[in-house]
Amino acid sequence: MNQKAKPIESLPKDRLLSLDFFRGITMFLLIGESAGIYHYMVDPSLKGSVIWFLGNQLHHHPWNGLHFWDLVQPFFMFIVGVAIPFSVAKRQRQGQKPRELLKHAVSRSVLLLIFGWALYCIGPGKITFYFQNVLAQLSVTYIVAFLIRNKSFSFQLVLSLVLIGISEVLYRTFPVEGFNHPFVANQNFGTWLDLQYGGADLRGHWVSFNAIPTTAHTIWGVLAGKLLLSEKTPRQKVRALAIAGLIGIIAGYALNPLTPIIKRIATSSFVIVSGGWALLVLAASYWLIDMKKSRKWVIFFAVVGMNPLFIYLFANVGGSGFLEHIIIPFTKGLFGWTGEVNLRIITSLLVWTILWYITWWMYKQKIFIKI
Repeated sequence: MNQKAKPIESLPKDRLLSLDFFRGITMFLLIGESAGIYHYMVDPSLKGSVIWFLGNQLHHHPWNGLHFWDLVQPFFMFIVGVAIPFSVAKRQRQGQKPRELLKHAVSRSVLLLIFGWALYCIGPGKITFYFQNVLAQLSVTYIVAFLIRNKSFSFQLVLSLVLIGISEVLYRTFPVEGFNHPFVANQNFGTWLDLQYGGADLRGHWVSFNAIPTTAHTIWGVLAGKLLLSEKTPRQKVRALAIAGLIGIIAGYALNPLTPIIKRIATSSFVIVSGGWALLVLAASYWLIDMKKSRKWVIFFAVVGMNPLFIYLFANVGGSGFLEHIIIPFTKGLFGWTGEVNLRIITSLLVWTILWYITWWMYKQKIFIKI
C-alpha cells in the first residue's frame, strides 16, 4: 500500500494519458466548485473584472444559452463512456466472463444511484428523492451504454439520436395544461414528471428526465473509446473525433433558433452541441498528449482523475467545509485586510489546493478507490 507510484514517464506507453487528463481536469474543476471559489468570483464588487468574467463562465447559464460550466457534466458522462471499452478489455484480459462483467456494471450503476441520492439527503437531513444529481443520472446513462457497447456503430448512434428525439417529441407534444410550454421553466414535461414523485426542483429548474437524452453523451463516449482502441492510425483517430465534434457543435448551434440550447432540461440542441465539444476536447487531448507525447505536465490533473469518485464525494459530503473551517482563522489573520471577498477567494483557493494534494498523496501511495 505504501509503495511509491511510478512517475508519469514510466507508466505503460499504451496507457491513454489523454483520457486521464480529460477526466482529471474535469474532476479538478468539480472540486473547485466544492471549494466554493466560483461563488465568490461573481461577487457584485468584482463585476467588470476578469475574475468576474471567468466566474460567470464557471456558473450555469440561467436558461437559454451556454456557459463553459454547462459543459462539465456532459464531459463527465462522455468520459465515463470512453473508459468503458478500456475497462472491459482490461477485465477480459484478467479472465472475467460476460456474467461477471454484467454483475460489476449493475452493481456500479446501483452504487452511483445511491451515492447520487445520498448527496441530496445530507443538506436537509432527511430522505429526499431527487434524481437530478450527476451521479444519479450517470447510473442510468452508464448502464445503458454498457449494455449496448457490443452493438454495431450504427445501432448505437441511431439509439442515441432516438433518445434525443423522444425527449424532443415529449417536450413539444405534452398535452397537460400548464405544462405544455416545452421550453419555459417549470412549465414543461420534465417538471411535470418530477412533480409526480415529489422530486421537482422549481428553483433551479433541473429535471430528472435529463438522464434520457444525455445517455447519448455516454454512448458517444463508448464509440469514441472503441475508436481509440481500434487499429486506425493516431492521425485517423484524431481526424474522426475532430470531424464528429465539429459536426456536433455546428449542428447544435444551428438548432438553437428552433430548439433553444438549455442545459437545465437537456434540450436536443444542448445535448448535441455539448457532445460536439466533448469530442473536440478529446481529439485535442489525444493529439497533444498521446500523439505528440507532451506528457510530463499531465500528472497534475491526472492524479485527480485517478480517484474521481472518492474526491468528488469527499469534497461534497463535508470535506471542503471541514478544510475551510480549519484554514479560515489563518487566512483571516494574514489576509483579512484585503476585504471579505478577497479573503474568501484566498481561503477557497487553499481548500482547492488541499483537495488536489489529497489526490496527489493517494496517487503516490498507490491508493485508488473504485467501484
